[in-house]
Parts: sequence; C-alpha cells; structure tokens
Amino acid sequence: MASPFEILGLDPGADDDEIVEAYRRRVKEVHPDQGGSRESFKTVRDAYEQLMDGDVKTAGGSGPGDASNGGGPTATRGGPRAQSTDPAQQIESHVQYLNYMVLEDNGWELGDENLFGKAARAALDDEDYGEFTVLPHESLLEAAERRGFAWPFACRGGACTNCAVMVVEGDIPTPSWQILPEDLTDRGIRLSCNSSPVTESAKIIYNVKHLPGVDELRLPATRFKKARSDD
Repeated sequence: MASPFEILGLDPGADDDEIVEAYRRRVKEVHPDQGGSRESFKTVRDAYEQLMDGDVKTAGGSGPGDASNGGGPTATRGGPRAQSTDPAQQIESHVQYLNYMVLEDNGWELGDENLFGKAARAALDDEDYGEFTVLPHESLLEAAERRGFAWPFACRGGACTNCAVMVVEGDIPTPSWQILPEDLTDRGIRLSCNSSPVTESAKIIYNVKHLPGVDELRLPATRFKKARSDD
C-alpha cells in the first residue's frame, strides 16, 4: 500500500509548506470534476490528513513508528491546523449567516459588534441574511445547499479558500484536511465545505474569499465543473 508521502508525491522529509502545496496540486489532479474518482479524491484527502495529524511514519514499516518492523519515527506535525471534529460531538445547530458582500453596500464594518443586529433590521434578501439549521454530520456548505442557497465553492476538499467563512460566534472546529494557516484560523476563518458547528447556535459571515490572506489561497473556480463563484 502506498504511503501518504507517495500518494502526494513527496519525499519523507517534506515540510508543512511542501505538504500543503502537494495536496493542492493532487486535489486538482484527482478531483471528480477533473476526470478523477471519488475514491482517489478521498485517498488524497486521507493522506494529507494523516501527514498533518502526524499519524504516519517517515520510513518504511508496518505501522506508524513501528521500530520492530523497520518502521521509522512517526512524523510530528499538528497544531491548530490539525484539529479534527469529533462526529460524536456534532449536534443540530442553528446558524445565523450574513453575506460579506452586503457590508460595503450598507456602510457596515466587519468588526462591528452589532453587525447581525443591523442585518436583522435591514430587510435583506434571504440569500444575504437569515438562519438555517445544520444537521449532525452536515457541513455548513451542505446545510446552505439544502436550503437552496448557492454559496461559492470550488474544490470541496479543503484545498482552497473559495468557500471561506468567518466565525463570529459559536464553536466551529478546524478539521485537519484543509490548508488554512494558523493566522487565518485565529481570525475565525473556516472552510464551509468541511466545517460543522459543535455548539447549538453560531453566527458566520460567508463569502469572505476576497479578504486579505484568504484571497491568495483561492483556486480558479473554472478548474472545477460544478464550482460556483460570483467573480
């Protein structure tokens, strides 16, 4: 069986930046929209998750760090990017959402503590402001789509920021299979394609893909047949 390093086309000594870049490249190659398969897509995603969680050897052997079988030391990576959402913790959550694109039109600031109160009084369209329920084991993007909303996305594999949202209130953990650096997760940035609330309520601002630091990690939506973008 190929190792996670081999799946991503990496040397065992690859650092985090090289792993992220390899994941972004491989996702584009194996994505079902690009002629790949769901199985290959999942294999690449799982390989990336193992590497970023540190759950993999840096040399051959039958198991992580299995010295008795010739295994090398276990890779030690992690930190805020390597958090994972425990499915057992996922609950039905009521999420208030706001479209970032309406802030400028209304003269609102992103850091305004009363932003959602202003949105509630502004008679915005349902697609720009409202509330929906995220079911257990459902991502934010899936919940929005279930309501009929066309939120932006591209790879659906955590390898870009086209689907980025900002968490204003509530707890939405960061799974390991995504490419957001620590400075963005500290700012509350998450990817709607793979993030789920673990609190009974949450507030998010979606469509923040053009924020500084976020925009640089986007992939061209034209690479993916089913992608959605308002660019």
